[in-house]
Amino acid sequence: MRALLALNPYFRRYWGRMVLGVLFVALSSWFSVLAPQTVRAAFDLRTAWDQQALPVADRHLERPALLHQWAGWTGLDIDAHLAGPLDDDALRSKVLWLAGMYALLFVAFTLLQGFFMFLMRQTIIVVSRLIEYDLKNDVFAHYQRLDRAFYKRNSTGDLMNRISEDVGKVRMYIGPAIMYILGLVVLSIMIVWVMLGVNVELTLYALAPLPLLSLAIYWVSDLMNRRSLAVQAQQSRLSTIAQESFSGIRVIKAYAKEGATAERFAKAAQDYRRLSLEQSRVDSLFMPAIMLLIGLSTVLVIFIGGLMLVNGSGGVTVGNIAEFVIYVSKLTWPFASLGWITAQVQQAAASMQRINEFLCTPPGIVGGPERPAAIRGRIAFRNVTFQYPDADRPALRDVSFVVEPGTTLAITGHTGSGKTTIAELIGRLHDATSGEVLIDDVPVERYELGTLRGALGFVPQDVFLFSDTIAANIGFSLPKPEASLREVEEAARVAQVHDSISTFPKGYDTLLGERGVTLSGGQKQRVSIARALVSDPRILVLDDPLSAVDTATEAAILGGLRSRIAGRTAVIISHRISAVKGADHILVLDKGAVAERGTHEELLALHGLYARLHEEQQLEEQQQGA
Repeated sequence: MRALLALNPYFRRYWGRMVLGVLFVALSSWFSVLAPQTVRAAFDLRTAWDQQALPVADRHLERPALLHQWAGWTGLDIDAHLAGPLDDDALRSKVLWLAGMYALLFVAFTLLQGFFMFLMRQTIIVVSRLIEYDLKNDVFAHYQRLDRAFYKRNSTGDLMNRISEDVGKVRMYIGPAIMYILGLVVLSIMIVWVMLGVNVELTLYALAPLPLLSLAIYWVSDLMNRRSLAVQAQQSRLSTIAQESFSGIRVIKAYAKEGATAERFAKAAQDYRRLSLEQSRVDSLFMPAIMLLIGLSTVLVIFIGGLMLVNGSGGVTVGNIAEFVIYVSKLTWPFASLGWITAQVQQAAASMQRINEFLCTPPGIVGGPERPAAIRGRIAFRNVTFQYPDADRPALRDVSFVVEPGTTLAITGHTGSGKTTIAELIGRLHDATSGEVLIDDVPVERYELGTLRGALGFVPQDVFLFSDTIAANIGFSLPKPEASLREVEEAARVAQVHDSISTFPKGYDTLLGERGVTLSGGQKQRVSIARALVSDPRILVLDDPLSAVDTATEAAILGGLRSRIAGRTAVIISHRISAVKGADHILVLDKGAVAERGTHEELLALHGLYARLHEEQQLEEQQQGA
């Protein structure tokens, strides 16, 4: 239950509605308690009816206490109806009138109980929906703040399950479970209070089975909690398998592994079914036990009450026995629902514990106070070393360089040399293990993240497009992408993708499939380049943006980029020499360290790693041309 304490701030946010809900619970329970009293009074009319055997002079009808209590509300003159002769016909008429009034009161109390129960659900259940809305937004917002390392450690399916299934389980606790708990507590207190006022001994017999009920609930709580955790964990695994299978369906079909994938999912689903059935068995055994104990209370009321009535002890009447039976039956559902409530609370506690694991995970990257009005674009690395958490060696080792505002730096090298890591450190997707990364001579850790990244146009190596229109994908960084079609088209022209988009029937309004599956690899790269250009960034970082385009398209894109990046700082990362040779300065990385640096001509003159890469690519192009 400790995990559920994290919900207290949400309850405080809607405390007014919750107080109103508790009030409606009390009113509904109050009228529920009053209704059986009309049944008791109706049964006790038997005494009045038996007075027919008495002489007329000895007959009398006492003022009914229950009707007298409500006479002030209704303006009913009871004495006027009870006055007059008590001959046989008059007595029968008065008794029938009283019975009719009790029936009307019973109907009125029942309707009022239902009315306040409706208001109770409209407050508490609505609060649960509002808190569910807030909790989902808070979880999603926290997901957005977490760093890349977090997403490498956790699967997408698990993240989705916690924000959907787990939050849904928590809502069931906030709404129905709390509502039934309040109803159980308030109704039980009221009923026991009334029962004690009638007869203490009979009340104790009626409540005698309840301690056994408490023991059963205590025993089952821990078991339900452990099994709920196991079910939720397996549900996350099932979601992960499904998500991965749908995302990688092209690979699965390419290798004809549909059968193996289905078998893997079926095995996980079988484990989920087994765990769910184990949890259901506890619930299925618990509910009949509750019903048995409540039934035992009813038997004791009738048996002990009957003995008291026969012996004339305790002032018990037939009406009291009927009243107690109804009270016990009214406690049947609240106590019978304890099994369901226990299951919901335990599942919610298990789910909230899983949610708290992520909500209590602090972001690895936290912004600083600096929010300059403009960023000039000077980039400096000072003895930067970086090692990924699970790596056995540094991705970068003692890297230093400076990119002056308005100039272009190109970075090349073999695969795994650390090129992409430099791009991610500039955007502060990671923090350097040692050394400093500076923008305009200010360490990137001091910048507010929105300010820093808002000044960057970033083309990642792994292109990701959203399931939206092409225009919305290109204009993703703009405040209102739908209102900036001119800028979108201009950026698409520079990226050499405008002509391709124009061939689609809906043009820029074409909806892309998941991860941009509608487009080819080269088209996706060019849309990503256009997305980086459209916001007119001061710093442009292109991480191998031309790997999926042909040589002619590469030359056209580079030609357009030269005019677009004039006066801006640009970092172009590529393994292609043709893409980097026009840069003002070139870094050649090897195993995470700077092996060579200079212009294209200077590096060729060194006859080192850069020159060998150049010769290898020229030879490859000649072989392809042949």
